[in-house]
Amino acid sequence: MKATEKDICEERCFHPQAICLARAGMLEDRTIQELAEMFKILGDPTRIKILHALSKQELCVCDIAETLGMNQSAVSHQLRTLRSARLVKFRKEGKEAWYSLDDDHVITLMCQGLEHISHDGRR
Repeated sequence: MKATEKDICEERCFHPQAICLARAGMLEDRTIQELAEMFKILGDPTRIKILHALSKQELCVCDIAETLGMNQSAVSHQLRTLRSARLVKFRKEGKEAWYSLDDDHVITLMCQGLEHISHDGRR
């Protein structure tokens, strides 16, 4: 038996009640697309670093760039992406742009992800 065949049903069968429950609980296509896009945005290591830094405190773009060892232009590009996904927000104070996490849901996402990758002694 091939390795890829071990994780499929050996016999074609259906469980109508399970199918009905699964279909009843399905998300709308638009919601699925939005969720996939958010996870795609969270799938970038630089963005994770930025979010982690902002989970500690509000930072200006200069501070984020220095913390990550990047130039402001590269950081600004990533912040625009995070802002369009409503993961961060910003405010202007004079000539400085200050960023913070949009809300507590962002911290929850980060914590849940960290918890998931570290359970079962994987890390």
